[in-house]
Amino acid sequence: MRLGVILLVLCAALLHASWNAMLKSSGDRLGALTIMTIGAGLGGLPLVLLTPLPPASAWPYILLSALLHTGYNLFLIRAYRIGDFGQSYPIARGSSPLLVSLGAALLVGEQMSAYTWGGIALVSVGIISLAQIKDRHQLSAPLAAFTTGAFIAAYTVTDGIGARTAGNAMAYSGWLFVLDSVPLALIFRWQHGRLPFTGPRKQIGLNLAGGVMSLLAYGIVIWAVTLAPMGTVSALRETSVLFAALIGALFLGEKLTLRRIGACLLITCGAIVLGLHR
Repeated sequence: MRLGVILLVLCAALLHASWNAMLKSSGDRLGALTIMTIGAGLGGLPLVLLTPLPPASAWPYILLSALLHTGYNLFLIRAYRIGDFGQSYPIARGSSPLLVSLGAALLVGEQMSAYTWGGIALVSVGIISLAQIKDRHQLSAPLAAFTTGAFIAAYTVTDGIGARTAGNAMAYSGWLFVLDSVPLALIFRWQHGRLPFTGPRKQIGLNLAGGVMSLLAYGIVIWAVTLAPMGTVSALRETSVLFAALIGALFLGEKLTLRRIGACLLITCGAIVLGLHR
């Protein structure tokens, strides 16, 4: 993987941690995430208008990914509602790189070196070790977070195949985000009889901006998986937990313990291994 791609994926990781922190700090998470997906859909409209229509062979992947993203969004809301940001985010993000690597190996025959597998393993173990399960008898929050991670892996592999099939990552991303903005809006309207645009204008604006951030973050990832192995891109993207740990400490009042610092160092080592053996 070229250095420029690595740096862009790391930038995507920062954007991803930022909009997730915005979602976690929101009182109405379904409403906030619905506005974010609408913002991402609006951000995707220029891509739809300025790029050629994806070929017919790419549309099953776009539609499947939109459904998987909806499942991911719903479980993400549940994980944040019943679990801490410092627990749910690492489990969700840490469980996906190995699942993505296995899926890519099984479905598209991607071959990776021992160094790459080692780097992915370091990142995954480091991320999961950031999570703290306070009560081992209360596993609903970790299970929701792990299910979120499974959805992440499923849509990442789907989008990797779909974007390569489309031959144009920007066109694929644009249509995906436009379609992805519809299901949550319908769910929210079904539950509340309206769309979630009745709150303070400042908060609505922040949520729309968060949606554009999510578009940029994942659009970079879709572009990257057309150039590099999906597992490698996924592992580098999940270094977002490094940024999440700092955001949690600086803005959400969460402690940056020695355990978390050690886990961050483990993730950094894994990212270095992936970068040196690309």
